[in-house]
Amino acid sequence: MNSTSSLSSSPNSSQTTNNPLGAEELRLIDGYWRACNYLCAGMLYLRHNPLLREPLKPEHIKNRLLGHWGSDPGQTFTWVHLNRLIKKYDLDLIYVSGPGHGAPATLSNSYLEGVYSEVYPAMSEDITGLQKFFKQFSFPGGIGSHCTPETPGSIHEGGELGYSLSHGFGAAFDNPDLIVTVVVGDGESETGPLATSWHSNKFLNPIHDGAVLPVLHLNGYKIANPTILARISREELDSLFRGYGWTPYVVEGDDPALMHQQMASVMEQCVLEICAIQQKARSAPAGTVPERPRWPMIILRTPKGWTCPKEVDGHKLEGSWRAHQMPILDPVTNPAHLKQVEAWLRSYKPEELFDESGKLHAEFRETAPVGQRRISGNPHANGGELRKPLELPDFRQYAVKVEKPGQIEVSSTATLGQFLRDIIRQNMTSFRVFGPDETASNKLDAMYEASGKAWMAEMKPEDADGGFLSTDGRVMEMLSEHTLEGWFEGYVLTGRHGFFSSYEAFVHIIDSMFNQHAKWLEKSKLELRWRAPISSINLLITSLVWRQDHNGFTHQDPGFLDLVTNKSPEVTRIYLPPDANCLLSVADHCLRSVDYVNVIVADKAAHLQYLDMDAAVNHCTKGIGIWDFASNDAGQEPDVVMACAGDIPTSECLAAVAILRERCPEVKIRFVNVVDLFRLMPSEEHPHGLSEREFDSLFTKDKPVIFNFHAYASLIHKFTYRRKNHDNFHVRGYKEKGNINTPLELAILNQIDRFDLAIDVIDRVPTLQASAAHVKEWLKDQIIESVSYAHENGIDSPEINGWKWPGEDA
Repeated sequence: MNSTSSLSSSPNSSQTTNNPLGAEELRLIDGYWRACNYLCAGMLYLRHNPLLREPLKPEHIKNRLLGHWGSDPGQTFTWVHLNRLIKKYDLDLIYVSGPGHGAPATLSNSYLEGVYSEVYPAMSEDITGLQKFFKQFSFPGGIGSHCTPETPGSIHEGGELGYSLSHGFGAAFDNPDLIVTVVVGDGESETGPLATSWHSNKFLNPIHDGAVLPVLHLNGYKIANPTILARISREELDSLFRGYGWTPYVVEGDDPALMHQQMASVMEQCVLEICAIQQKARSAPAGTVPERPRWPMIILRTPKGWTCPKEVDGHKLEGSWRAHQMPILDPVTNPAHLKQVEAWLRSYKPEELFDESGKLHAEFRETAPVGQRRISGNPHANGGELRKPLELPDFRQYAVKVEKPGQIEVSSTATLGQFLRDIIRQNMTSFRVFGPDETASNKLDAMYEASGKAWMAEMKPEDADGGFLSTDGRVMEMLSEHTLEGWFEGYVLTGRHGFFSSYEAFVHIIDSMFNQHAKWLEKSKLELRWRAPISSINLLITSLVWRQDHNGFTHQDPGFLDLVTNKSPEVTRIYLPPDANCLLSVADHCLRSVDYVNVIVADKAAHLQYLDMDAAVNHCTKGIGIWDFASNDAGQEPDVVMACAGDIPTSECLAAVAILRERCPEVKIRFVNVVDLFRLMPSEEHPHGLSEREFDSLFTKDKPVIFNFHAYASLIHKFTYRRKNHDNFHVRGYKEKGNINTPLELAILNQIDRFDLAIDVIDRVPTLQASAAHVKEWLKDQIIESVSYAHENGIDSPEINGWKWPGEDA
């Protein structure tokens, strides 16, 4: 069995020429590390006898052994050396754990720092609290093996690998005094998002941003295979990270005595380099353009499962994939293995580390920082405590002047861009806008009047001609939605605010990131009172499915909305503002909100505008409502309800209403527009849903409802299937039909166009089925003529492109 947890020499360890630790400091640091490792192993195995004050018995072991050991010792090793430097230099520092199931490392340190007992008093710093602390880990009713929201000091769960480094950079932006240490697992390093996020160093400004110190933890194995970066040559690995723009330092070995000296030396050198880089940049004369630094990073090579038994039953354990999860699987039923687990646990010498009451001895406790300098107690890891509301200009002052509905065309997102521009101006250290190289494409380029695009890489003279690059830019552009979303999440999790825009078809790239953050929010918001509310994630989805006539089928997918509705309604919202004034109102609301993921769907092209600002605010406040100007059922029961959600579906639905009111004036139409999609849900299922009475007053109990929807029709049916009138809901939406089509032709292919909608009304209103037969034939002719015109001329006809709401003459 391996017993390298004691201070001994090993011929396999790398030597260092600099030994900064004196004998006593080395003893104390190693003791604290052993205590961490003992707690990590105890979490995996023990439900009773937490300090082994009696011989270990099968009944002391958990009935189900669930957890991961492999990365824990390397992570605790990193943490104890961070503690040393925090105390020595009074550092403001947080820790991000990238190896997914490596929560024991963070949990053990949080417990030893006293933070865990402060947050959860039942887990007290004594033998009784320690027993509860051990038992709850990976146990029914307890906590999971990731750094979940329940874990003090965590801003990154790691349920899905790949986002630790981007979260770390997000935390560092605009936090000039903060160092974020990110331990990157070598399995995690194989993911696409993590590989790309190494380029985040091209966006970190040493003057006004903090620093990120990555620790690439190479222990050689994933769950059942070797890892790529651990099996390439040292020269190739060094070249890789120098090519990324980092200065790598290697700490390698398995002998704790030598490894402590190496790590102390290298980590201190890295911290001093960070301070020197920042000092040089911050002391330069005003106006000096900072150079992109080569920030330091650490490559930490330790055995997989370091300090666990070297082998079990003749199989290599420490340093192999078998140490990834539970090193020994059957101690309850195998007496020899039970003895091996006991010997392993006792190798950390808990009797030397904990006093009679079960608390860590004071001499070891003193190696850790105190107060808010404790890593697990740093307020940046509970960013809502630091959050201050945005200073927002009055969104009404950006209003589009609408004297009559449907007469002028404006780009809603271009209007929003002016609002965002001034938000940037008023919040130059707490608000950033994220987007993958599409800010101008999405008509948000007014923001460049307030700030350029963050860029610390090479600049060329031609960049000055419309490139808008800036070393202190507030607009974050990179062609990696993963990295951008990671930055954004890290930024808000540490108390700031942001806004993200993306092409609709490719927001799917962050599907799983959205999932992870929504789960984090749900736990934090509903179960953890100690987690202060954080700013919402605000996602603007634009360049929409219905305006992809030049990009084709690959750019046509509105399905992100379906994904959003699968998550808790307590933390998700979907808004489909029909025009610019509604978009302004929605954006203002979202930017003020906390603990949500707000998804806003708004096209970037110019569209007809319908509501003046007062009407828009009223409509968005309700979230759903009747538009009187498009309805003619006042005081009467309607023959049909025409409903819509989304800017293009709204325009087509209004055009259908205009056709029907002109050619079938006897039909009574109620026009309903939906801004807040979750208002359609029953109130008992969603805190913002409509009651049955409210729903019936809008949609009636027995009349046909023709619903023109932005995305897939099934989503509306999902929301309304329990409603009394659901059988009369006839939803039009995207049907996976289309390619290089004009806007109207694409609408026709999916039957959300004005002509098909009018035909649907004629078919479903009994009084029109016979009387409007000629109108129906005319509508069919219009469909044929419109498609023919598009194929002949490459655009829609002037009657379509120039259509306006006819108003009182309809």
